[in-house]
Amino acid sequence: MLNKYINLIRVRQWYKNLVVFLALFFVAQLFNSELLLFAGFGFIALCLASSANYIINDLIDLPKDRLNPEKKHRPLASGTVKNSSAVLLAVILLVLSLTLSYSLSLWFFYSVIGLVVLTQIYSLWLKQVIFADILSIATLFVIRAISGALLIDVKISPWLILCPFFLSLFLSVGKRHSEITLLKEKSGETRKVLKEYNHGLTNSLMTISTTLLIISYALYSFLSEHQNLLFTLPFALFVIFRFYYLISSGSEIARHPEKIIKDRTMMIGMALWVLVTLVIIYLPIFT
Repeated sequence: MLNKYINLIRVRQWYKNLVVFLALFFVAQLFNSELLLFAGFGFIALCLASSANYIINDLIDLPKDRLNPEKKHRPLASGTVKNSSAVLLAVILLVLSLTLSYSLSLWFFYSVIGLVVLTQIYSLWLKQVIFADILSIATLFVIRAISGALLIDVKISPWLILCPFFLSLFLSVGKRHSEITLLKEKSGETRKVLKEYNHGLTNSLMTISTTLLIISYALYSFLSEHQNLLFTLPFALFVIFRFYYLISSGSEIARHPEKIIKDRTMMIGMALWVLVTLVIIYLPIFT
């Protein structure tokens, strides 16, 4: 009973909202208990808003999801959850999210509203427009990231915009590549925009987005006040290349990044990247 609602609100995709902690992490305030608690509540607010958006998106895509070999098992597409129940739950989640957001920060509240509005524009229109679909997803990722800076009232770094934007672009292009690989000639039946994409195009876009992601992170590391972050580049490159490999090899992780925990090599690489970054930023504070 509970399982179908957990699947409906897509708890497995809440990881996307972890970027709300980026600003806190990189301004060396991760161990500030007050700000960490604040960011934690912000994470909850974003998760509630995201879940409301997922439900609305599933209601809009209901007929097409039933034609998709993976999405047809979603609660609404399979009929395990009634549309009326889903609408009620979406309204409750959205009200809770906006109420919590407003209590935390006015600017954070505005960012959550922006996230909700842009998501609905994406669901109703932009997801059907080639290039606009992946660019709008990347923009939503950036909104999540800068909302964390607004929440703890710190300056929004341009790198907090560029790095998440190109990371999301890379992941979105990889997902499109994986979707057309899985669905082949039926891809256009489940999502109109997939008719416009092909392997040649997605391969080129992956090369472009990967290059931009690496350059933006490298420049941030070089220009940051924590210049030793340059030593994290090998770890960052390993993680990026590993995910590129997973996309190219047809792994389901490209379509479902939350399943990345199944790839031990990737998890080790990510853990080392985070650990080395943590030491470089925080060790001087405690010594």
